Amino acid sequence: MIVHFLGTAAFEGIPSLFCKCDTCQQARARGGKNIRTRTSVIIDEVLKVDFPPDSCHHAIRDQIDMDKIQDLIITHSHSDHLYAEDLVIRMPGYAQSEEHQIQIYGHDMPIRHCIQQLGANALQKFKLQVVRPFERVEMQTANIVPLPADHDKSETCLLYYIERNGKTVFYGHDSGWFPEATWEWLKGCKLDLAILECTVGHAEYRNNHMSVDAVLETREWLLANDVLKADGKIVVTHFSHNAHLLHEDLEAIFAPHHIMVAYDGMKLEL
Repeated sequence: MIVHFLGTAAFEGIPSLFCKCDTCQQARARGGKNIRTRTSVIIDEVLKVDFPPDSCHHAIRDQIDMDKIQDLIITHSHSDHLYAEDLVIRMPGYAQSEEHQIQIYGHDMPIRHCIQQLGANALQKFKLQVVRPFERVEMQTANIVPLPADHDKSETCLLYYIERNGKTVFYGHDSGWFPEATWEWLKGCKLDLAILECTVGHAEYRNNHMSVDAVLETREWLLANDVLKADGKIVVTHFSHNAHLLHEDLEAIFAPHHIMVAYDGMKLEL
């Protein structure tokens, strides 16, 4: 399994539009791994998690054929995770795309937003399916179990457990400290990879998003409960410029704990 990290920033991106904070100024000057677009991953070129407004840039930068995607999983409806307006580009009249339907999975709000953008002809190119927490779904490319997040009280935000070709991945953001039911469900898992977020850096709180301390506490829980395999990996992503941590700062924090810091374009083989 190849997990390709397309974007690794929170909503604002790094450097952020209009921002002149020291972190953004340094990111502009240093470039490289400090340049971050909105978060998404693609697995084996056929399974994508989230569809941010930077998806066109990701496809061009990393030479990705987005028309190879078979399944698209949506975590929640916030625009940095679902920019459904760009799904319209696959419709007849805008693109000469393949005939297969890309199957989109999400809770009711993301699916409704896709329907609103795609209109009555959506089924020409897409199949939209509502998923529910803890209900296993057999997709074309993988099996998934949606899990509750603690992110936005106005909608059902989801995390995902993903099984593909004998490998298991937990996609753990956007969320603060996970709901108790999610922790309980994870106790039965054996993970090859846990993808966590570290949006707020050293901030003391852990509501809606995770901090450095929350990530480290999550790692200890995964190990203590024997959820992470002996050779399993933890990767952090979804960073905000307001955390004021450059890539090298994040590596200095997490390397002693054997946690990898994702960067745009990073590929991880499991």
